[in-house]
Amino acid sequence: MTSRRADALIIAATAVWGVSFVVVKGALAASSPLAFLSMRFAIATLALAPLVSFRGNWSAAELRGGLLLTVLLASGFATQAIGLQYTTPARSAFIVAISSVLAPVVAFGVLRQRLRWWVAMAVAIAGVGIYLLTAPSGGGGLNRGDLWTLITAFVFGGHIVAVAELSRRHDARRLVWLQVAGTTVGATIAAALIEPIRVEWSWALGAALVYTGVVATAAALVWQMRAQREMSSARAALLLCCEPVFATITSWLWFGERLSAGQWAGAGFIVAGMILAELPQTTRPGGDAVGID
Repeated sequence: MTSRRADALIIAATAVWGVSFVVVKGALAASSPLAFLSMRFAIATLALAPLVSFRGNWSAAELRGGLLLTVLLASGFATQAIGLQYTTPARSAFIVAISSVLAPVVAFGVLRQRLRWWVAMAVAIAGVGIYLLTAPSGGGGLNRGDLWTLITAFVFGGHIVAVAELSRRHDARRLVWLQVAGTTVGATIAAALIEPIRVEWSWALGAALVYTGVVATAAALVWQMRAQREMSSARAALLLCCEPVFATITSWLWFGERLSAGQWAGAGFIVAGMILAELPQTTRPGGDAVGID
């Protein structure tokens, strides 16, 4: 695969994930959050199954790793979906995007990995960006949806750290399938226990489920894995910074969402923080990162 094709695959995955914020926002008008997640990940579980090798025994360590990733993935998507009920796709996308900045902070707190000075600066810059994006003067203030989405960013930061650690020890594809299947089970149980299940079937909801389950989860994940074999993890991370930009453009086209000058400045600070967190990293071909959005 050429470097241009690898870049194109990563950008395509980024675009698909950016659009998914708007798709999920629209789908939540017809479905309760956890019920939607249950259906989305059930579809993704089936779509990913042919790509996974089920031969060989599943070790206890592998199953524990899958369980940890399931807890992080399920809780991250649940809080994101809940947040999207009360905030806009663009704001949600930019707030979720700081998970890459928060990952080293989580690694410092959990694994005691050294926190570099540029990461601390990146967190500060991203924090300024969130303030400007949600400032009372232009963004209406930090609303309930933004707070739920901030939880998502921290959880996904932990997920990034867990994937980086566990993918070195176990088969990455099996880990991905385990967490997707586990999220299906977890979301189904949670929906039955804690939310009034609401599903208003329509062609639009069906299309949203197919898009998020097959395209945004299964297909885009395969694109990312193939592309990252041909590039450094730092380069992939920088290209993935485009995700909230695609979400903002799609939200503008679909919902007519417009950001003020101050909010655009905040978005710029968030992207700058993401880039600063990644640029000084040592690059190497074929990063281990595996993400789902």
